[in-house]
Amino acid sequence: MQPTDNSPALTLAEAKAQFIHTWGVSGASWGVSKTLAQVHALLLVSPAALSTEDLMEQLTISRGNASMTVRELLDWGLIYKELRPGERREYFIAEKDMLQVTRCIIRARKRRELDQMKRSLDQLAALPGDAADADYRAFHSALTDIQQLATVSDKLLTRLMQAEKSWFWDKFIRFFV
Repeated sequence: MQPTDNSPALTLAEAKAQFIHTWGVSGASWGVSKTLAQVHALLLVSPAALSTEDLMEQLTISRGNASMTVRELLDWGLIYKELRPGERREYFIAEKDMLQVTRCIIRARKRRELDQMKRSLDQLAALPGDAADADYRAFHSALTDIQQLATVSDKLLTRLMQAEKSWFWDKFIRFFV
């Protein structure tokens, strides 16, 4: 961020705080809690692994909130435990490779949302009915269209998760340029 002529330059600490706040606020748009996004942001910009106590102190959150958030980030594969010999505390570090972060998010969202939706659609599409009934035809047609979109989305997301870094960035940049 460039300072304007009449605004002072941000310090590194202020810039980190602003990033953590922005990432946290954005979390609601992504369907995750503000705290989860803030913990992730803090670990993303931290050069070293942080303990639960560090997270609690820097974000002023409770131990329970920090522990639940860390468990969820571990489940998503966005952070890892770092073991230190002789330490009872657990330390956590974020995955820093943004393509890998994207893969982790896609994998978790696919598992939690798309796969579940596909199972539900498959069950609903198996509903027997009279093809001559307009209501049944409209229902079945809508389900079929959604199933096809879900199948294409599933294939695309699976491909993105398997993409090599150079292939992904090349295709991504060409898509927007």
